[in-house]
Amino acid sequence: MTVVEYNTCVDKYSDGVFRFILKNIRDEEMAKDIVQDSFFKMWEKVRQINFEKARSYLFTTAYHNMIDMIRREKRINEFNNTNCNELVVEHSYSDLKEILDEAVCKLPDIQRSVLLLRDYEGYSYDEIGDITGLNESQVKVYIYRARIFMKEYIGSLDRVV
Repeated sequence: MTVVEYNTCVDKYSDGVFRFILKNIRDEEMAKDIVQDSFFKMWEKVRQINFEKARSYLFTTAYHNMIDMIRREKRINEFNNTNCNELVVEHSYSDLKEILDEAVCKLPDIQRSVLLLRDYEGYSYDEIGDITGLNESQVKVYIYRARIFMKEYIGSLDRVV
């Protein structure tokens, strides 16, 4: 990959990678760090990466960086529990987006990741498997379980609206 192609990757993919990481960890500063680290790792291997596979490389690297950071933070404190609880406000919701965000926050890490990659970022099952290290059937199962949880959590749209 050339320097021009690398800069093109930064322009095209940085927002998408940031959104994906932010939806997973709900910490803007940490998401920025993960995205920056992912692009740094890509820069270190710029000569070895094919431009056509740059998007997949970035999302895979960002995903693994995110998992590493979550594990690191879990050892220090209960990152997932405190992070979700700080963002949830207990009152009646009339906004579907807030309800969806709350439901996504309550999903287990792997289900949240595959659901966001599929439904928010538009990746295929194969691509999600490559990014997460799962096989296609595992990806489908996790997505199915996440959607069932979301459906049960949200309930009827009549009750939401």
